[in-house]
Amino acid sequence: MADSRPILAITLGDPAGIGPEVVLKALLHREVFDTCRPLVVGDRGVLDRAAAWLELQPRFERIVEASSGSYGEGTVPLLDLANVELAEAPVGEVSAGAGRAAVEYVMRACDLAMAGQVEAVVTAPLNKEAMHRAGFLYPGHTELLAERTGAERVSMLLVGPSLRVVHVSTHVALEEAIRRVRPARVLEVIELAYNSCRMLGVEAPRIAVAGLNPHASENGLFGVQEAEQVEPAIEMARARGWTVSDPQPPDTVFLRATRGEYDIVVAMYHDQGHIPMKLLAFDSGVNVSIGLPIIRTSVDHGTAFDIAGTGQASEESMLAAVRVAVTMAKGRG
Repeated sequence: MADSRPILAITLGDPAGIGPEVVLKALLHREVFDTCRPLVVGDRGVLDRAAAWLELQPRFERIVEASSGSYGEGTVPLLDLANVELAEAPVGEVSAGAGRAAVEYVMRACDLAMAGQVEAVVTAPLNKEAMHRAGFLYPGHTELLAERTGAERVSMLLVGPSLRVVHVSTHVALEEAIRRVRPARVLEVIELAYNSCRMLGVEAPRIAVAGLNPHASENGLFGVQEAEQVEPAIEMARARGWTVSDPQPPDTVFLRATRGEYDIVVAMYHDQGHIPMKLLAFDSGVNVSIGLPIIRTSVDHGTAFDIAGTGQASEESMLAAVRVAVTMAKGRG
């Protein structure tokens, strides 16, 4: 009988951060192997180092082709890129060696997904400074993957136990974020929100749109972007038959969503969406790149160099990222 569990390529993230630790900890959970076939894309030496401080003795299964592994519980199925010397990636420190290795993990996992050899990619955190030192001048995973896949319409979706948020813009200065609030872009993100909810099992998504200005401008008292840029996009979305709110006051729309009035919130810029998600689901939030031709989910935390190597990192966000990837893979199927 064919194995129906989707294959997920799980990257280690920055070797000097907590990524290797949270990956190993996540693979101790039976639910991971019950729901998917996890393929770790990384470096054996990095994992051995993390296993030592966790006092683990994992049993590695060397994977050459994604479809060839047995993916049994109690193993660490590994595609070993063997691409970094541990001296080049000291734990808890920014380094070009670690940044280069982390990007190479992501690129290999992305290529596997584009080739149809894995159903989704799940990523541990990158460190932007390390990545830049290595010559990869991306703001983050989303932009790297957009270039690698040739995607033109991408955004960031955050998924928590009680809240989903998608962003019109993310890693740009606030003045640039304001410039990017235009009808075409807002409509794109509403469409991405609709499609994402469908892949997550919501048949008729109720989409809330946050205003850009305080009180969603209160009929023009505090700005004109809602009337001139946001509302035209909402009307075009409604013409497609979608359930989309008027621009909502940003200080209350997230509360209303957590109470069940909406299935997803379109946020206008990075902090508007990230602050409520980090407050509500710091350890269990999931970051999803939407608009890519592949499924990519990620932990919603950073490399945490301050605790790397101590064994303190929680694997809860990694487990949540695996769950969302499995759901989206099945939804796409």
